[in-house]
Amino acid sequence: MYFKFTFCPIILLLWASLSFAQNVNIVIHGAASIAKTDDNFVCVTLDWWPAEKCDYNQCPWGKAGILNLDLRYGALINAIKAFNPLRIKVGGSLQDNVVYKVGEVSSCPNFMKREDGLFGFSQGCLSMERWDQLNRFFNHTGVKLTFGLNALYGRNESQTEKGLWIGDWQPQNTRDFMQYTISKGYKVDSYEFGNQLSGSGMGAKVDAKQYGKDVIMLKNLGIVDGLTHHIYNLGPGDDPNMMNKILDPSYLNQVSQTYKGVSDVVNKFRPQIGASVSESGGAFNGGSKDVSRTFADGFWYLDQMGMASTYDQKVFCRQALIGGNYGLLNSSTFVPNPDYYGALLWHRLMGSIVLAVAKESDPNLRVYAHCAKKKPGVSLIFINLSKDRSFNITLSNAKPGDAGKPNYEFVGKQNREEYHLRALTGDIKDDIVCLNDVPMVQTDSEDIPAMDLKLVDASKPISIAAQSIAYVTIRDFEAPACV
Repeated sequence: MYFKFTFCPIILLLWASLSFAQNVNIVIHGAASIAKTDDNFVCVTLDWWPAEKCDYNQCPWGKAGILNLDLRYGALINAIKAFNPLRIKVGGSLQDNVVYKVGEVSSCPNFMKREDGLFGFSQGCLSMERWDQLNRFFNHTGVKLTFGLNALYGRNESQTEKGLWIGDWQPQNTRDFMQYTISKGYKVDSYEFGNQLSGSGMGAKVDAKQYGKDVIMLKNLGIVDGLTHHIYNLGPGDDPNMMNKILDPSYLNQVSQTYKGVSDVVNKFRPQIGASVSESGGAFNGGSKDVSRTFADGFWYLDQMGMASTYDQKVFCRQALIGGNYGLLNSSTFVPNPDYYGALLWHRLMGSIVLAVAKESDPNLRVYAHCAKKKPGVSLIFINLSKDRSFNITLSNAKPGDAGKPNYEFVGKQNREEYHLRALTGDIKDDIVCLNDVPMVQTDSEDIPAMDLKLVDASKPISIAAQSIAYVTIRDFEAPACV
C-alpha cells in the first residue's frame, strides 16, 4: 500500500515575496451599475463532433461528442452538479447538419467522414432515445439548457457560390422536435437558431435578408429575444505564439472592439434583447494542445469573461465542457483542468451587477468588479499577467455626482474573503492549479475538492502574486448599486 500526495511548494511563496511589488489603488464606482449579466453567466458547451474530428494531425475529441458521451461517469456528474446550476449549450459547427428523428423523419444516420460534406462530415441525427437519455442526465445534474437548432434544414447549397445556402428554412422537423420535448416535460431554457451562418459564415452562410425572413418564421414557434456571437480571438490552435498572445495585455484588449460593436448594434436596434457569447474557446479548431489545458489559459479565459460582462453580455459559453483541447474537463478521464476551477469560482462569487473600476497602473494587472453573488458586498477578480511583478492593492470608493471631488479611501472592518489561484509548480504551463496553496485534485469519490476561502485582515493591502489570479469578496464595501 502507498499514498500519493500533491503539494503546492512553499518555496514559491518565498520567491513571490521577493519579486518586485508595486502599490496600486483601485477605484470602484459603486453608485451605479454599468451592465448586468444573466444570473447564470458562466456557460459551457457540449458539441456534436465525432471521434473522427481531427486538426493539426491530432484527434482530441474522442468520445466527448453529444451522441457518444458516456453520461454515467461520476466525475462528469459531480463536475456539473458543483455549479448548481450550470448552463450548458448543446450545439456547435455540426448542429446545422443534424436532423431529429421525430415526426416524418424515419432515417437516423450517423456522422460519417465525407469530403464534400459540411465541415467534412455527412448529415447526422439525434434520435429521441438519445434525447431522452440526455434529458434524464440534464435533469439529474440540474443543467440550465440552451439547444442549438438546425437552421439549414430544407435548404440547398448554391451551385454558383461556394458555402452559400439558399432557399427557405423548413421548420417542420424543429416544430416536431419542440413538440416532443414539451410533451415529455423536458426543460429547455432557450434555443439558438443556427451556428455561425451570418456574414461570411463559417463553413456555411445564409444571406442576411433570407436569415431575417427565417427568424420571422421562427417567431411562430416561440419568442425571439436575444442575439449571440462567437469569439475565438487567439487564432488557430497550432499558433506557436499562443502563449505570448495570452500574456500580452494589448493583444487581449483588441477584442474589446468586437464587444463594443455588438453592444452598439444591439443598443441601436433592440436594446431590450441583450447579447451573449454562445461559444468561445480562445483558439479555434479544437484549441491548443500545449496551452488550452494549462493554468496559463485562465489569463485569457477569465479576462474575457470580465471584459464581456462590462459590455453587457448576458452569457459567456466556454467551448467546451469536454472535448478537444479546450475542454474544462479532460476528454478521457473527466478530471477538471485549471480553467474549470476559475469558472466555478466566478459562478459562485461574481453577481450579475457589473461595476466600473479605474486604475492607473501596470496594464498587466486586470481588474473587474461585480456586486457579490451572495449579498452584501462586492466581489473582484484580479489577474496578474506579469512574470516578475506582484501588486499590493488598496481600494477607494468613487464619490458619486461631482467627478471633481476626491474618492473615499476604503478602510474595511470585516475580514476579506480571498481565493488565490496559481500554478502548482509556478510554471504557468502546469495543468494543476493551487487554490490558497492547496492543489485542486478530485477526491477518491470523484468529487470536486473543497474550495475554501482565506480570511484576510482588512487593514492589509490585497496582495496579488506574479502570474496569479485572485477573487476577493469584501462584505462591508458600500456600493449603492449592490443594495
